[in-house]
Amino acid sequence: MIGNRPVLGGNSSSEVRVWVVGATAHGIQRFARESGVIGELYVENQYRNPEGNPVIWDEVVMDAVRAEPNIRLFLNTDVREVDAADIEGERVVTGVRGWTMGSEIWTEFTSPYFIDASGDGLIGHLAGAEYRLGREARSEFDESWAPDEADEKFLGSTILFYTKDLGRPVKFVPPNSAKDITQTPIPDSRILRSGDSGAHYWWIEYGGELDIVHDNEEIRDELRSVIFGIWDYIKNSGKFDAETLDLEWVGSLPGKREYRRFVGDHVLTQNDILEQTEFDDAVAFGGWSIDLHPVEGMYATEPGAHQRYSNGIYGIPFRSYYSRNVANLLLAGRDISASHVAFGSSRVMATCAAGGEAAGTGASFALDLGVRPRAIAEHHASELRQLLLRQDASVFGVRNEDPDDLALRATVTASSEATSIDPAVFAPGGEDQLLPLTRDVGLLVPVDPHLDAVELLMRVPADAELTVSLWTTGQRQNAVPIDQRLTTRVAVIGSPEPQWVRVPLDWHPEHPESVVVVVEAQEGAELVYRATQVPGVLTLVHDPQADGDANVEVDESEALIAWPAFPMRGRTVRARLEPATEAFAAAKAVGGYQRYYGGPQLWASEPIAADNPQQLRLEWDEPVELQCLRVVFDDDQDVELNTLHHHRTPDEVFPELVRDYVLEVRRDGEWMEVARVVENRRRQRVHEFDPITTDAARIRVLATNGAGQARVVSLRAY
Repeated sequence: MIGNRPVLGGNSSSEVRVWVVGATAHGIQRFARESGVIGELYVENQYRNPEGNPVIWDEVVMDAVRAEPNIRLFLNTDVREVDAADIEGERVVTGVRGWTMGSEIWTEFTSPYFIDASGDGLIGHLAGAEYRLGREARSEFDESWAPDEADEKFLGSTILFYTKDLGRPVKFVPPNSAKDITQTPIPDSRILRSGDSGAHYWWIEYGGELDIVHDNEEIRDELRSVIFGIWDYIKNSGKFDAETLDLEWVGSLPGKREYRRFVGDHVLTQNDILEQTEFDDAVAFGGWSIDLHPVEGMYATEPGAHQRYSNGIYGIPFRSYYSRNVANLLLAGRDISASHVAFGSSRVMATCAAGGEAAGTGASFALDLGVRPRAIAEHHASELRQLLLRQDASVFGVRNEDPDDLALRATVTASSEATSIDPAVFAPGGEDQLLPLTRDVGLLVPVDPHLDAVELLMRVPADAELTVSLWTTGQRQNAVPIDQRLTTRVAVIGSPEPQWVRVPLDWHPEHPESVVVVVEAQEGAELVYRATQVPGVLTLVHDPQADGDANVEVDESEALIAWPAFPMRGRTVRARLEPATEAFAAAKAVGGYQRYYGGPQLWASEPIAADNPQQLRLEWDEPVELQCLRVVFDDDQDVELNTLHHHRTPDEVFPELVRDYVLEVRRDGEWMEVARVVENRRRQRVHEFDPITTDAARIRVLATNGAGQARVVSLRAY
């Protein structure tokens, strides 16, 4: 691993300090937080770094890299020379050379495969890989958000600043370089607040009309001059409460958004994102909006960003992660194969990280098979996707069909299974609260093919006729109302006390999936809810909201914005399904999807207690030889995490995660312990041991980190 900075993390490092965001889109998308390597880093940062200190984040990333025995790390090493040649009819990179600053060392690196994750794409450029700069014409990919004519204009670069309240008056004398921002559109077109700093000022952006790389020094100087001008305005204009605030830090390294985008066998486009194109070789996903900024950046009079969301996460194909004309060059990060418009979504760092894991895994897999990346896409895509799923990487809609997973041959049973989505039954405790039906309210619920009715606990003080509709959610990874299937009216006799209202549903899906049950606004009526989050169940209020950033323009008619989930996150309307749900059955933990896909994909037990541990068991008809058990636990991927804690999440360790557990195998009728873990705080755990011939294996869950049930997303056996 080669990097030209002294720390890892790129734009998220303490040198630049941009928050790591991804498919969750600040909580707007549902069940969208990445897993795999970036997911592990998110969860570890949540535990180690609850204050969101970018210096601590540096060390979270560094510790993760240093813990890998097969990684050699070369920091402060700038790759300046690339050897490439045409060999046997194909263009290949044969080696690169890097200069390590400070140590004054040249190092030559040779490898059968190279991954350009440099952002600017210098390695691919020097190797002769085909790439694009700027914006494509609308006609090229039929993208409505593209300009009429192609040009070389970009998303600009940003420098951030941090402030600190010293609790006493602090003066600020601006440097000579400070720009008078009153002579610019900034005071009128952007939101300035004395309490904001860091990534809240993402809109301090410049360079879209320049060459982002070759004009980097000019861009840096302009950005810093504006920061000092903004701070002079905040401190000295008399318009802000900033007397005790001090300017603690100003970046010196522009955080670049865009430069070279290489051309792979598939160019990801706006339509792929908004239509959520299904790719047989999808190996990562995104969910951030198509987030395009005016080329004038901070000097534009229009909003700092225009955003358009897909109705759920979208897949990115492996064909976008390698060069189409340099046979052994893979791509990751900002420089993957995407149009400028699609890049507006795929460029965010958690999405880049998910793609980096896919590219790295693909390179390793290609090396094992002795083939080029193109052959992986054409002939081995399903195998690569299975490998990524085994790693718990960021793939969706992929069912575990791993031929080496012995759990797929086993009979799966559990000590108990949750059968209700009613929060009072699923997680006993807490008090009922009332949600006034002043707006339409939707309840996302998992349904089985034999669903007959939904019952809602409501208070309806006077006789009324409720209008209830049922909506499917389109593609199965979505969690928004898309297609209306039926509407029914239910007469309710008024009562001062809450009552169960039965809504018959004469609609049956072919397979388990999720639907949104919408109860139309009704004067005086109230739904009953509890402060509990039931897996796969969301309460949606028809009240358009984004994440509250006034510098951003969104379309409030979009389903994700019109039916936000985050206002009621952590609170679930009391509802019952008839017959009882099978969404949390033991079988969900074996051969499943490992993340939300048309419903929760996990086993959840009935309430667990110290004197009532729960277990999940695998039994084989014939003895098998085991040497590894892999377990994935629930860490509630509907919760947005952010390295700098844009939205604070109160739990340093996810309460849903299993805390203490024992893994056992049965030999000669006796259970034998092969692993015992206490104080677990991770989603995926891999336990290897000496080979054992056995006819059964089980996990005994002794305690969680706070949730009332044992929850296992996946149990695999090898």
